[in-house]
Amino acid sequence: MTPNLLILGGTTGATALCQRLAELEVPATLSLAGRVSRPKRQPLPVRIGGFGGALGLERYLHDHAVTHVIDATHPFAAEMSHNAVTACTRARVPLVALGRPPWRAEPGDTWQRVPDIAGAVTALNGPARRVMLAVGRMHLDAFAPNPQHHYLLRLVDPPTGALPFPDARVIVDRGPFTVDSDRALMTENRIDLVVSKNSGGSGAVAKILAARALGLPVVMIDRPALPERAEVQSTEAVLDWLAHHGADLGV
Repeated sequence: MTPNLLILGGTTGATALCQRLAELEVPATLSLAGRVSRPKRQPLPVRIGGFGGALGLERYLHDHAVTHVIDATHPFAAEMSHNAVTACTRARVPLVALGRPPWRAEPGDTWQRVPDIAGAVTALNGPARRVMLAVGRMHLDAFAPNPQHHYLLRLVDPPTGALPFPDARVIVDRGPFTVDSDRALMTENRIDLVVSKNSGGSGAVAKILAARALGLPVVMIDRPALPERAEVQSTEAVLDWLAHHGADLGV
């Protein structure tokens, strides 16, 4: 079968997969949610924006004769992952997730695990601290109830409006970052607490390793529940899955 892949992306893993598929000249389209104004350049055709829920994604699969779907979205993009399972089941299109294992606390880590963003907000109740808030631009407003802290924000795009707290420093930058640079950043800004989603993988782990090296506590936000689906954890495993599900990759 000549494949026509749809990759639900926005992660380092998705970018690596796109590069490999482009090298193999496998027909594929990368779909991005559009939350970043300057997405990384990709070697495959890109569509940007939502589908209109599971039914909209199902229509897209039919209208574009998609043969296989790879969900390489962020582990916290639970709604998109649920929609992908529903749409692919209804359209009878094979689906695989390109995942990554969550981070796990190791010796030297001081983690306070919380179930969600609301739990992280509650964890910040108390006296003023200097907080590296690494939760993404979408969730900043949730932390408005704790204006007593100084917040260090590292964002891909600059904020489009006023921040929801009065004392903050914004750094506009794009990863991946190194442990040394994150350690220097935390030291320069006198950070004494890091708040992070448990994204897992290697692309965003530098801040966690830097916090460990500096002996800083971390409020670690657990991943949301994701649907049951086939899952692999490498580009080559995706290629093997595609071949097993009838895709002619020309190799």
